[in-house]
Amino acid sequence: MRPFEFSQVKDTAAGSDAVRRGGQFVGGGTTMYDLMKLDVMRPDSLVDITGIAGLSDIEFSGDDLKIGALVTMSELGRHKRVMAEYPVLAETLLLAASQQLRNMARLGGNVLQRTRCAYFRDTKFLECNKRIPGSGCAALDGNNRMHAILGGSSHCIATYPGDWAQALIALDADVEILGTDGARRVKFADLHRLPEETPDIETNLQDGDLITGFVISGGPWPRSRYVKVRDRESYEFGLASAAVALRLDGDVIGQARIALGGVATIPWRSKAAEVSLQGRALNEITASEAAEAAFLDARTYGGNAYKLPLGKAVLIRALLEAKEMRI
Repeated sequence: MRPFEFSQVKDTAAGSDAVRRGGQFVGGGTTMYDLMKLDVMRPDSLVDITGIAGLSDIEFSGDDLKIGALVTMSELGRHKRVMAEYPVLAETLLLAASQQLRNMARLGGNVLQRTRCAYFRDTKFLECNKRIPGSGCAALDGNNRMHAILGGSSHCIATYPGDWAQALIALDADVEILGTDGARRVKFADLHRLPEETPDIETNLQDGDLITGFVISGGPWPRSRYVKVRDRESYEFGLASAAVALRLDGDVIGQARIALGGVATIPWRSKAAEVSLQGRALNEITASEAAEAAFLDARTYGGNAYKLPLGKAVLIRALLEAKEMRI
């Protein structure tokens, strides 16, 4: 690991100033320290924000659920009211990482975790446009079993690795950001960028921006479910996953929210699948049609071709399991 400066701040203004001078924010640090050890990330300084007050709260206010950026994965995943009213949030967290990591990892950093692509994380590979812009993408013709079939480009097909972001997408959450021009609130769906020609630029955050929290509006989604398929059942990243949230009138869908993980370059919401279900009875046939719509634009790359039928099967399962939930 390369030398770096470490500082702790008590307020957001001091943190932003330090980051603009070449540093990186750090909460639990479970991703940052890992990538620094691999020499993939080389910040001049780390700015510990865990001492900033007011960013560790879980608050229910009217029809809004507000979640501070410093809430840990464990805290939200085990929160009884969240588990009852927004089960998809809890499920995405409890199916991720290990218990030790969930105790440390903060939700603000969780949504910014970097890809698990081996060509990105191993510096002996020189062809990685995320790490070395303009160098190429070794995964296109290499070992791409874990890579994306949605949202890729000729410059990058690295998969977004997280789980919780899929729940945020499905619930149409907002993200609160504090920047140099003050606070702003944007759709979480607008946070991440498709790789296109600049896969090294992964989000729309600006220098000095700090994620301070998340807001889910519109009331609870008790009929919501997360299904994740992986090579092993513990401490493994998803090959394909689906976060769904439903509002039903009998068997008929009044609202459907669908997000996909393990198959896309960013947290992926499938509005085409949602539209295909609107106003229809949910059953195996309509769930299958939604799955076809969700993957209509998928592109496979040899080693990851299995993700196309797997992703469809996972979405169908998630929809049918959500329908059968007792609320």
